[in-house]
Amino acid sequence: MKKLDLYIIRKFLGTFFFSMVLILSIVVVFDLSERLEKFIENEAPVKAIIFDYYLNFVPYFANVFSSLFTFISVIFFTSKMAYNSEIIAILSTGISFRRMVRPYMISAGVIACLSLLLSAFIIPNANKKRIEFSEQYIWKKYSNKEENIHRQIAPGVFIYMSSFNVYSSRGNDFTYEVFREDTLVSKLTAKSISWNKELEKWRINNWTLREFDGIKETYTTGQTIDTLLNFSAAEFSEDPKKIKERLTLPELDEYIARQKLRGSSNVVEFQIEKYKMFSGAFATFILTLIGVCIASRKIRGGMGFHLGLGLLISFSYILFMQFSTVFATNGGMSPLLAVWIPNMLFAVVALFVYRAAPK
Repeated sequence: MKKLDLYIIRKFLGTFFFSMVLILSIVVVFDLSERLEKFIENEAPVKAIIFDYYLNFVPYFANVFSSLFTFISVIFFTSKMAYNSEIIAILSTGISFRRMVRPYMISAGVIACLSLLLSAFIIPNANKKRIEFSEQYIWKKYSNKEENIHRQIAPGVFIYMSSFNVYSSRGNDFTYEVFREDTLVSKLTAKSISWNKELEKWRINNWTLREFDGIKETYTTGQTIDTLLNFSAAEFSEDPKKIKERLTLPELDEYIARQKLRGSSNVVEFQIEKYKMFSGAFATFILTLIGVCIASRKIRGGMGFHLGLGLLISFSYILFMQFSTVFATNGGMSPLLAVWIPNMLFAVVALFVYRAAPK
């Protein structure tokens, strides 16, 4: 690795981490000023605010906007190099623009790998503490307003409840059906079902069990029975929007498979979350290439023009990402395609500006 590579990598990563620390410091100050009243009102301990909330909030926020930080960093230090005629000096020695871009891509690779590692394995565990703190001291407790709940909890096994109260962990008008090769073999109906925390079992009240064997039917009734079922009360008491933030990549795969089996309607949201881990990391390379191609030209507007253009492109990327995910969630578009459309569009932009870059 030549001195030029080390010089650019050091500038790239140094600017990236410095800008991240600077912006995150400002974000934390604004967030604290906004939430301070809630912290005081709910008597949140200072230790919990620092170690449970902000210590886990900072990496979460940094990773969400890592592509933006990368792009702004590239624009900033490259335009400064161009203004000081360093780019012209590098190219005039016979080094090609393609060769000059190499250390940029190496740096982008470091950031992309770090981002993927954080989003897939580390941040979900940190989010558990952050969300737990938020639920206790910031947000109102989640209330499940879902009615007429119908789910598949195992192959050929279906449950139904007219409603579920998250505070008492109690479901009304419960039905449990078992099918074998599309034939109903048993059906249990009950007035209510509730979670027994001491026994860690479901308590079924005023139940009736009908079992079918060909034309033969067995009819059984009872007042109360405690049993294990393949679902938990937590599945009805957690906000689905927050569940996906707590799951590592392996847990996300497992959750998606389980929700598909159960016929859940929110599988797409979790698929989008999974694909975003990879597309976000890949976006680092695309935005880096666009940034270096734009900022390497020495122009009259200088750094201010480059930064303004960089911010415009960054927010355009974020806007495209939001539009495409909305189409996937509500419009029936493939989640994989929706997440990767912004990358494909901006990859075309990257190739265009690369061809137009100074050689």
